[in-house]
Amino acid sequence: MADFPILSVLDLVPVRSDQTTGDALRATLALARTADQHGYRRYWLAEHHNMPAVAATNPPVLIAMVAGATERIRVGSGGVMLPNHAPLVVAEQFALLEAAHPGRIDLGIGRAPGTDPVTSWALRHGAGGVDDEAVTRFPEYVDNVLAMMDSGGVGLALNGRTHELRATPAAASVPTIWLLGSSDYSARLAAEKGMPYVFAHHFSGSGTAEALELYRTDFRPSPELAEPRTFLTVNVAVAESPEEAERLALPQLLAMVALRTGQPLTPQPLVEAAEQVELPEPHRDLLDAMRSRWVIGTAESARERIAELASTYDVDEVMVHPVAGAHVGADPGRSPAREEMLRLLA
Repeated sequence: MADFPILSVLDLVPVRSDQTTGDALRATLALARTADQHGYRRYWLAEHHNMPAVAATNPPVLIAMVAGATERIRVGSGGVMLPNHAPLVVAEQFALLEAAHPGRIDLGIGRAPGTDPVTSWALRHGAGGVDDEAVTRFPEYVDNVLAMMDSGGVGLALNGRTHELRATPAAASVPTIWLLGSSDYSARLAAEKGMPYVFAHHFSGSGTAEALELYRTDFRPSPELAEPRTFLTVNVAVAESPEEAERLALPQLLAMVALRTGQPLTPQPLVEAAEQVELPEPHRDLLDAMRSRWVIGTAESARERIAELASTYDVDEVMVHPVAGAHVGADPGRSPAREEMLRLLA
């Protein structure tokens, strides 16, 4: 393994208190161009719904925007929450993206809803919710997406006849399809199907070693993949000084505390507003525990920590989630600290 891993980017398209959704999208395009210009391998966009601080509601739309605004970097979903969508719709969307940007598209698939139960119910036209068949049938739906993406298509048996079904009329290539997860469920499934796999270390922070070991031990080679393939995700805030990096990380840390403790969610506060927040002691302990798993510091210390994580988990790629906030007076259409972080780490 190389001394320093290849770097990629995960973006949730955060919405700050000084931004509209349009501002947040412009900031993401600027961040993606920065990643493209500085040699990052891939740029993945998440799927979350009905959250005041997250504009990443539709990965295929965002991927089309980002891929069209960049030249080299691979662009993908981190990930599409498959229980929210018909497999054919996902296959069609990503077949078109691959046709438009051949060799640059990744389809990351997850099983979580990416939202609260009420919004999940609304996403599925009232047919889903807490006890949803789509979650139970997740392995079958993964198989459906894989089959439909194949250039030869798939045969669909209906009323005694077999009908040909293709995601797109004349595919010349298919995206790389990954399974994502934050438990051992997707690790086992990815190993069984011979698919690349990513554990959400940035979200969970625990269980990473066990999930990756399970995936590698149980992996069965497939026509698409001869050996296990994975990488690491991590929350990162980098600045010229350790103190400034800590300040920039605070808005996202507060947002995660609110999420974990059931507090009302709001647009991401600016740094100066975040510094005025006084947390009760138990919440402060939770913040400190989360902060200890993040990479926060100067470029030099962050690179050392990232290299250490890559060595610990035996990966040659690390996907950084830039969690740096913004100061009062920042351009609403840019994320200056996030862009600077990518430049400092490159």
